Amino acid sequence: MTSQYTLQHRIQKLEEVTSHEERLFKVLEVFLDFYPVKNSYLFRFSPLGYLGEGIILLTTSGIVHIGDIRDDIRTLPIIFSSIREKKAKYCSGLEFLKQTSSKYITSSNVNSMVVVPICFRSVVIGYICSTEFEDTAVINDNVLSTLTLYGKLIGKFLEKSESVEDSQVLSKRELEVMKRIAWGESTKEMGVSMEISELTVKQYVKTAIKKLGVQNRSHAIGELFRRGIIS
Repeated sequence: MTSQYTLQHRIQKLEEVTSHEERLFKVLEVFLDFYPVKNSYLFRFSPLGYLGEGIILLTTSGIVHIGDIRDDIRTLPIIFSSIREKKAKYCSGLEFLKQTSSKYITSSNVNSMVVVPICFRSVVIGYICSTEFEDTAVINDNVLSTLTLYGKLIGKFLEKSESVEDSQVLSKRELEVMKRIAWGESTKEMGVSMEISELTVKQYVKTAIKKLGVQNRSHAIGELFRRGIIS
């Protein structure tokens, strides 16, 4: 079983990487090195709509960008339970077919999946999935325990490496708009309750997304939860 010390030492080495894209690649590379898996999908997670968004897939053949994969994880029981319990989960055989989607089946040999939530404190910011395993792989409780640990260590690493500069802190109005989005309010509802135009609401969202360095409002909400700015 992989020791906590060994994992921490390897992850600490990742701090030498300065590029965000390479950092994500290395997270999956270490995952493939430490565990008996042949592929690893990396997803970001937003509690707004329980949205899982693909980032990259790493296999023994190279990297594939998977930004076209977007799922409400409530439709994928194994991923939903892993995020809800903040623990690594594994399923195979008939249970795999029941709990997953054909999007994750890359070959006819795929009949099992492991899911590892990436956690920082009490917040899940993403998850890693693997669907192809080494022939001698045994995914038991001990392995799942170290996988859970991996997700926590990676969460701490990503939080540390992506700290927000003072200049990126949202204004009071921008933060209010983002909180209301997290509560499920529409642009029209926010405009009425805040007594501003819908165009102004959209502008606050646009500037908040830019300051946070994210791609869309769902990703922005996920970042704010991850950083503990909203809860």
